[in-house]
Amino acid sequence: MSSSQSSNSPIRKPEWLKITHRREDEYREIRLSLRSKGLHTVCEEAACPNLNECWSKKTATLMILGDTCTRGCRFCHVKTGHPKGFIDPTEIDHAAEMVALMKLDYLVLTSVDRDDLPDHGAGHFAAIINRIKRDFPSTKIEALVPDFGGDTDRMKIIVDHAPLVVAQNMETVKRLTHPVRDIRAGYELTLHCLDFYKKSGMRTKTSLMVGLGETIEELEETMKDLRSVGVDVLTFGQYLQPTKAHWPISRYYSPREFSELQRTAYKLGFAFVASGPLVRSSYKASDYLAFVEGKHKEGENHD
Repeated sequence: MSSSQSSNSPIRKPEWLKITHRREDEYREIRLSLRSKGLHTVCEEAACPNLNECWSKKTATLMILGDTCTRGCRFCHVKTGHPKGFIDPTEIDHAAEMVALMKLDYLVLTSVDRDDLPDHGAGHFAAIINRIKRDFPSTKIEALVPDFGGDTDRMKIIVDHAPLVVAQNMETVKRLTHPVRDIRAGYELTLHCLDFYKKSGMRTKTSLMVGLGETIEELEETMKDLRSVGVDVLTFGQYLQPTKAHWPISRYYSPREFSELQRTAYKLGFAFVASGPLVRSSYKASDYLAFVEGKHKEGENHD
């Protein structure tokens, strides 16, 4: 496989990325109930193509710490600004309400970056994890966290509250990190964070987008770097440009190429890999729970 460079003309979206929306009557009441309480899942707001599949498995993703990110990555459509240290105290109750309403077995907590906060939001993550564990002890939690500036004291707050999985997304290969990610993020910084969580006894996870201009060789090198710090779970998904102002798409990977990436990742020793055009970082998150409970065999095809 090889990666082609982007051109001035838009690249035509392939058939495998054209989503046929299914009827959502099954979840209509849940949607209405969520809205009536002012609750919003990332699944809905991002118009995730995997919503029905994930919700059927009692899995959902909630973004906390507001809707304004202090960083400005060129692939991301989240609003950038300065929240001025504000944290909505009702988010803790809202998280618990969402778990109850949706009867969730698996909750993915994620957030914007909050460089404006002294602890970058680690304490708020911990408060929500603690509340869910207290009120819903059978619900498993994946914390998809920001880098907290690489501060180990902040990261230890997450470790001390022991979610099932700690995730932090690498997003892209080393060469493209700073053209694509905010300058405060970093390839080595993400490796440092994942290494800290793994050495602290946590299960770790990360995600990579493809189609940003990387080569297959660079992806393989990135996989090796991730395995060098013991990352357990890896996902691959196609980058889709949110607007024309965002980083351009280099090319679309075929389903076969995603399968090849998955096979390579398993050969390198990742315990669980989800890889496909429509895969997002939280896709099949609960399937990893099945894996650790012995319901999947290592190396099984999950795409």
